[in-house]
Amino acid sequence: MDDVERLAAIEEIKQLKARYFRCMDTKDWDGLTAVFAPDAVLDMSGEMGENAEPGAGVTRGQATIGAFMKAAVEHIVTVHHGHMPEITITSPTTATGIWAMEDKLRFPNGKEMHGYGHYHETYEKVDGEWRIATEKLTRLRRDS
Repeated sequence: MDDVERLAAIEEIKQLKARYFRCMDTKDWDGLTAVFAPDAVLDMSGEMGENAEPGAGVTRGQATIGAFMKAAVEHIVTVHHGHMPEITITSPTTATGIWAMEDKLRFPNGKEMHGYGHYHETYEKVDGEWRIATEKLTRLRRDS
């Protein structure tokens, strides 16, 4: 890949992640599902709490991930921001990335959570478009 192709791929991945955040916050479940690769793996195990069963929060497959995300946040008002992406193109069809993130969630009971952390991701190009292949959320802090 030359520099222009590499920079174009990085920009496409940035647009992909922006779509992820927008679709989640606007509850566009079809759009959110579409950002993932068909065999994607989502690791939200850090969100499951200390007493969670082993493997809880790890979801496999595009459709299953979409359904999991919908069930997790459908009735929660969410605002997600991704910042300062560190994206490395590892081949013409693969890449890695780390995104600083901040989110605010307002639950139906009126409670709120403000969180900070990172998304650790891999990407793959599927049918000419970048998709999230793996995603893991790690938190630095939660304020209630």
